Amino acid sequence: MRLSLVTRFSALVGTLLALGIVLALALDYFLPGRPLLVFVLCLACVVPLSIITVRAQMQPILSLFRALEGTVSSYRDADFSFSLHWPQNDELADLVASHNALGDVLREQRRDLVQRELLLDTMVQNTPVAMLLAADLPQRPGTVVYANLAARQLLADGRKLEGHRLGDLLDSAAPALREALARGGDGLFTAGEGEDEEVYHLARSHFSLNGRRHELLLLRHLTAELRRQEVQTWKKVIRVISHEINNSLAPLASLARSGAELVRRGQTERLPMILDTIGERTRHLESFILGYARFAKLPAPRIDACAWPELVAHLQAQVPFRVVGGLPEEPARFDRAQMEQALLNLLKNAHESGSPPDAVELQVRRGQDLLRIDVADRGSGMNEAVLTNALVPFYSTKRSGTGLGLALVREIAEAHGGRVLLANREGGGLAVTMILPT
Repeated sequence: MRLSLVTRFSALVGTLLALGIVLALALDYFLPGRPLLVFVLCLACVVPLSIITVRAQMQPILSLFRALEGTVSSYRDADFSFSLHWPQNDELADLVASHNALGDVLREQRRDLVQRELLLDTMVQNTPVAMLLAADLPQRPGTVVYANLAARQLLADGRKLEGHRLGDLLDSAAPALREALARGGDGLFTAGEGEDEEVYHLARSHFSLNGRRHELLLLRHLTAELRRQEVQTWKKVIRVISHEINNSLAPLASLARSGAELVRRGQTERLPMILDTIGERTRHLESFILGYARFAKLPAPRIDACAWPELVAHLQAQVPFRVVGGLPEEPARFDRAQMEQALLNLLKNAHESGSPPDAVELQVRRGQDLLRIDVADRGSGMNEAVLTNALVPFYSTKRSGTGLGLALVREIAEAHGGRVLLANREGGGLAVTMILPT
């Protein structure tokens, strides 16, 4: 049966009052006519008895409060292993039950958190990416507070790195790593020479944790991955070159046999046509090989002033297009031959996209620090897969394409410190944008 604290204390007070009344009546019987003495004697008996009774009743409650204080302190220290017991069925029993339920929830959450931390630490420790976390501790800035196994193998032959200063560890690291950290920011760097050359990617981030500045360093070994990509690229290059050369040599061999047969028969009237065809296929093959050579041996740009009207007129003499807006009055500063080749590639691609010739446009805009060159068409545009890979060397969707046109454009733009963007236009077509520094 549930008995509340109020009921228990009310019963206790009632019992003490009844005891006081009985005692007063008894004293009044033995000491008639002396009420003051009776009152004093009642107080002298009832008050100590009340104090003893109340303390006896309060002692378990006080013990419970001390236990609650102890468990709360344990919770503050992340120790949730304690629980309480209260034998009475009252309000304090509800408090103890809630307290124990809170402890159960905290224990469960703590267990889940420990398991997640263990899983995360296992993943981080076994990742091939070297991870270093350095913190600016008092009197020891740049102290390593966390390092995974890959970082230990890379910087200390598997020894523990925590507690060491990052600068001291880098003193014995590869010079290329020290130079990459000194440059700041993210990027690639190589360590070693010749066959022992290794390629790494460095990523850095800074953040504040517990009021202290932290730096996270991520070092990823890319040598094996780059070599796999290099092998795949060479295989693709060999396939493309073999396909193109075979497509040219097979007709040449057939035409040569036909010419020899005609000479043997004395029917030389068709020889000029055969020789013209052989010359055309030879020039095509020569152009194909020169395209690869131009991409592989692109020289450093020779920057010089170039007037826009003269450059645009020279382009219009080779391929039709219309100029949108006015041309900048200030001369551009770039390698004219390379930029003319890049724009010519873009304009020819625009015509080959199925766009009407009069819809091929060139627009040049000059900003404060940037030069923006747009070549747009109203062709079929590109799907997402083609947009993603269009600038990759040797990638082409054309049956006889080499995949070098847009790749050469990007190579020229990046050699000038710029970049190339591709985007489909509303209403159909493609816009290729070259952004160059002024």
